[in-house]
Amino acid sequence: MVKSGTLPAPASRRGAGSRRLACCRRLCGTFFTAIAAAIVLVEAASMFFPAARAQTVAPRTASPCLNIVAAENFYQDIARQIAGPYARVESVLSNPNIDPHEYEPTVNDAKEVAVANLVIESGGGYDDWMNKLLSASPNSARLVINAWDISPLKLPDNEHVWYSVEDMKAVAAAMAGDLKKLCPSRAPVFDKNLKIFTGSLAGIRAKIGGIARRFSGTPIALTEPIFLYQAVPMGLKVLTPFALQKAVAQGIDPPANTVLIAQDQIRKKMVRLLVYNRQTGDRFTARLKDLAKSSGVPVVGVMETMPPGKHYQSWMLDQIAAVESALRGSNHGAGSGVR
Repeated sequence: MVKSGTLPAPASRRGAGSRRLACCRRLCGTFFTAIAAAIVLVEAASMFFPAARAQTVAPRTASPCLNIVAAENFYQDIARQIAGPYARVESVLSNPNIDPHEYEPTVNDAKEVAVANLVIESGGGYDDWMNKLLSASPNSARLVINAWDISPLKLPDNEHVWYSVEDMKAVAAAMAGDLKKLCPSRAPVFDKNLKIFTGSLAGIRAKIGGIARRFSGTPIALTEPIFLYQAVPMGLKVLTPFALQKAVAQGIDPPANTVLIAQDQIRKKMVRLLVYNRQTGDRFTARLKDLAKSSGVPVVGVMETMPPGKHYQSWMLDQIAAVESALRGSNHGAGSGVR
């Protein structure tokens, strides 16, 4: 696990498309044969899992009545904020060194999903491995939240909905609704926590709005489309060809002409900022970063999953603050990403 504040080592996505295909085949084969055998232990696991871990997320005065599994740690954090001490919330992905697109679930992941009352996945093709885990342990009583499906704001070919405050408001509301179904005696607590969480999103909206008022129309460059969910409401003008952004996100070589265009935009300082994904890296991203630094264009790194020691709100606010600082042209935050 990378300590908070340190830069995680990039995980290469070269050949990610073929590796994901191979991953799917393996998951459907020998891996899920192992899962099927492991699920025999579910009844026993359900007896000791809550008692073994509840102390780490709940005070002794409260007893968790629910098991929740989130595909990614930012959904885990939001679920914990809504459920409070009345649920044991686990996350499949929390290591910032792991590329979520290429993750291969473990037997322990399958056990957790098998005993879960509620599962939260991002959807939209981002974490399809979670659907395989769900299929491996059918349970008609288990509730599943697919963030992509319920998000009111979806950008084309861009599954990173957790970067949208409005989408996370909808996801949090869905969490509270399902928690009330599963544990109706605690409904007032869930409603209160949802209200607190929803109110806390106002700070993120305010920061985005402030950037929009001051920097709307400012041209920037992106290596991947993840930041578009914030760049659009900020009013920033993304000049980087979308075909390049999407190709880098998919781990394939972008069209040659898009690389030349992006390099030319940076070299000529047609953009005032380069935003890149700190959790992935390939030669195209590295080349654009090096070119930006040598050309005097600020570089800010964002993360695909939440770094250690953060809540969803503080994570988003830190990254937005780094973008704002870089746009102002100050030395603090520019060229180094979130510290």
